[in-house]
Amino acid sequence: MLPYGRHAVDQDDIDAVVDVLQNQFLTQGSTVPAFESALCDYTQAAHTLAVNSGTSALHVACLAAGVGPSDLVWTVPNSFVASANCARYCGADVDFVDIDPLTRSISIEGLKNKLANCSKFPKVLIVVHFAGVSCDMQAIAALTSRHNITLIEDAAHALGATYQDKPVGSCQFSDMTVLSFHPVKSITSAEGGAITTNDKGLLERLTLFAKHGITREPSSLEDKEQGAWYYEQQALGYNYRMSDIHGALGLSQLNKLDAFIQRRREKAAFYLKALRPLPIRLPSEETLATSAWHLFMIELSTHDRKAVFDALRSRGIGVNVHYIPIHIQPYYQKLGFQKGDFPYSEAFYKHAITLPLFPTMTASQQQHVIDTLIDVLQ
Repeated sequence: MLPYGRHAVDQDDIDAVVDVLQNQFLTQGSTVPAFESALCDYTQAAHTLAVNSGTSALHVACLAAGVGPSDLVWTVPNSFVASANCARYCGADVDFVDIDPLTRSISIEGLKNKLANCSKFPKVLIVVHFAGVSCDMQAIAALTSRHNITLIEDAAHALGATYQDKPVGSCQFSDMTVLSFHPVKSITSAEGGAITTNDKGLLERLTLFAKHGITREPSSLEDKEQGAWYYEQQALGYNYRMSDIHGALGLSQLNKLDAFIQRRREKAAFYLKALRPLPIRLPSEETLATSAWHLFMIELSTHDRKAVFDALRSRGIGVNVHYIPIHIQPYYQKLGFQKGDFPYSEAFYKHAITLPLFPTMTASQQQHVIDTLIDVLQ
């Protein structure tokens, strides 16, 4: 089965991991800080904290923003459940802003209207850069800043993308950006994530919550008279550290990120050209040079999605669907959400299929996907 996504690991990556295994600390050594520094250089953000998953990154970002049981967090339904669950971990309530049917990301007009008519403003807005395309962050920041809303970019799909000629992750218009290094993402550390920010105070809170709520920083200690062994737990934190084994793989992979993104864009361009005559809706060609192309989504307009999905799977094409809208998951329906609440997200889900796209995908594999899709639709 040809998967919709696949990691690309070479001998350099293997050697980097083996070096840590044989010669360095396996955790809390020098490799993760080196990875964090390299991510700062790449994203142009002032600070980065690496953690053990993108979900952990979302959680500590909410904690650092001060989200608690009396608060409200908004995100979009068209995402993986982690984009909303992170608020629930903090005891906060969640609400959603529907997507724009053209961009498939948060609707700017929908956000504007919801802010104008809400009875309670959210403490945090988490916007999702769906499929690798950045949301219009300047327009979103213009709306949220007037209400003192912390703005978090969920860029799990978008490392390597750009917005206004700057790398996604620079936090030019946001407080924090969350990254994921799951094996199907732009780069992988096997499992892992990170948060970038330009705010040193946020970095300190992120670090505290990701490392048991414990600090050894002399300037932060309440009792400054103890010895070098001394530490203090100052908050209820979590063990979200990234190991140096994972950091070594991530650091090695980061050196290949631009090449990975270039290959994804070339394959996306090939899909766009080859599939244009079909009765399907394609991603916007306007994003070809700026998207990280984590996913290549098509929307069926004249065919039954399940029948096409099953036919492609039966022929060895590992298509997928991204995403089942969060608000129609049983857990969120128990919180009061219903089908029909966010119609654009639901309509997109009803018609969407994700085609295989990854850097090591060969030309013959991609042509096989195209030929098989044409045959199934005919």
